[in-house]
Amino acid sequence: MSVLARTVRAAVLSAAVVVGVSAAAPPSDPASTPVTVPKPARGFVALSDVDPTIRQEIRYHTPNNFVGEPINGYLQPTCILTRPAAHALQRAQRSLLLQGYSLKVYDCYRPQRSVDHFVAWAKDLDDQTMKDEFYPRVDKSRLFEDGYIAERSGHSRGSTVDLTLVKLPARPVPPYDPDRPLIPCYAAQKDRAPDNSVDMGTGYDCFDTLSHTLDPRIQGEQKANRLLLKSTLESAGFKNLPEEWWHYTLRGEPFPDTYFDFPVSKRSLSLAG
Repeated sequence: MSVLARTVRAAVLSAAVVVGVSAAAPPSDPASTPVTVPKPARGFVALSDVDPTIRQEIRYHTPNNFVGEPINGYLQPTCILTRPAAHALQRAQRSLLLQGYSLKVYDCYRPQRSVDHFVAWAKDLDDQTMKDEFYPRVDKSRLFEDGYIAERSGHSRGSTVDLTLVKLPARPVPPYDPDRPLIPCYAAQKDRAPDNSVDMGTGYDCFDTLSHTLDPRIQGEQKANRLLLKSTLESAGFKNLPEEWWHYTLRGEPFPDTYFDFPVSKRSLSLAG
């Protein structure tokens, strides 16, 4: 897809989100419909209400992601988590602030409708819009087999978070530019898409084995950064997904078998009572 086409596509889709309209993914298979509770957001909080010092860059509310468009269900760029997960992140943040770092979250609770959007995109093998950045060495036909996309996500249970570290004082992040060239997510940090995080060896959502937390090819400062994030989050009660350095789930999560589908917005929290 040309740069001009990507620019027009991103602008149209961003405008759709502003007016509350998003592209609809095909309906879920009834057999895989998630279980929800009568008041679906009960037990959830906005992370900013628990710890406003934790930085947020919710990528799926924007076109800056591997799909290349805002994702269904992200009505606001806000992090929502179960209350225990939010307080565990607060404990981690307090430790990191003393060392001159801050957490930055890319994604938190993720509705099932968003996961369905990912699944529909992954099945459309003709859509290679963001391949050169997010999965340059992976054939899109293998995304399910290789475990990069699945029909269920721990994020939908509300206690999983994708995050990184930012060195303080934090540099501002330039606004997303759909005209920028797509650079592989495993390129040198200075060449990759702009981000104010420390160097983790790959960008966020990099579909590549270099994203494995303990990949032996990651050494030096990049390895130290990953291990600092890992040790801090584990001390706060989280466990890491070994295939993704950014992915952590609270141990003893309160909803281990429930996949929620309320939209990402503070209104969802107020409706839960």
